[in-house]
Amino acid sequence: MRIVQFKHTDNSTQVGMVEGNKLRLLKEVTNSYELAQKVFETGKFLTTLIEDLLSTKTVAYEPLIASNQILLPLTHPDPYRSWITGTGLTHLGSAASRDKMHQKFENSDPDELTDSMKMFQMGLDGGKMNNNEPGVQPEWFYKGNGLCVVPSGHPLVSPPFALDAGEEPELAGLYVIDPDGDPFRVGFAIGNEFSDHKMEKINYLYLAHSKLRASAYGPELLISELPDHLQGHSSIIRKGKVVWQKDFLTGNANMSHNIANLEYHHFKYELFRQPGDVHVHYFGTAVASFADGIEVQDGDRFEIAIPEFGKPLVNPLKQL
Repeated sequence: MRIVQFKHTDNSTQVGMVEGNKLRLLKEVTNSYELAQKVFETGKFLTTLIEDLLSTKTVAYEPLIASNQILLPLTHPDPYRSWITGTGLTHLGSAASRDKMHQKFENSDPDELTDSMKMFQMGLDGGKMNNNEPGVQPEWFYKGNGLCVVPSGHPLVSPPFALDAGEEPELAGLYVIDPDGDPFRVGFAIGNEFSDHKMEKINYLYLAHSKLRASAYGPELLISELPDHLQGHSSIIRKGKVVWQKDFLTGNANMSHNIANLEYHHFKYELFRQPGDVHVHYFGTAVASFADGIEVQDGDRFEIAIPEFGKPLVNPLKQL
């Protein structure tokens, strides 16, 4: 089951369940945040509640995409109460590229593990949460609040001081904290975590700076269980031509940390369990064009697709 938020031409908003090329509209709620609140009020499973709220009305999906009426699949009414965070070194591809980036700064012996590979190895050895027992904690970073995220179809803006503006295709978990202070996972979405890899390459201690950039997630919110094995592809389109494309693997079967462990180590902090807050947490990338020597340009279009998530996440790059 997948849902979408969109706006009408009068700027009112609505939620629809994806049915092929149509969206079946939900009654009684105007956004997915209200939908989560209804879960808390009724105690119903989210899928059951959605089925209960389905109306007979449908709208065509493609025209909404073409006119940029698709919104982020989950937001807080107050953008300052959205936390945009993530974790890295959870996939082999990203660990290998970061190891290459950091090696010459961290040691002179190519056979000695960099800090990046040490962190990745820690995840391989003990990054799984089993029987409610947490594994080793992952790398963690902060990206911003609800002001720094954009929906599919809208530009990812790179600030004038940025050195690079590279895509990072990955899964994102979307959560609302319930009235008791417990995280409620509304679902998963495709994410473009969008980072400044040249900034990070100067010195890995610049990682925090490199992550303070815009990002995007959506367009659809996957409500059903996440498959353990997912294969997607990430592309960069320039003036109508593909200049880079790569398949990637994600999901628990392809990660050093399982998602349960990443969630535990994020939400173990009381700061991140404030009732009503929204959290968008990126789970790490497996590939990045920067690792293949690609220099992005203003106007390039990022496209990230995973078949199980429906429509791709598409964002043009705008460099200031």
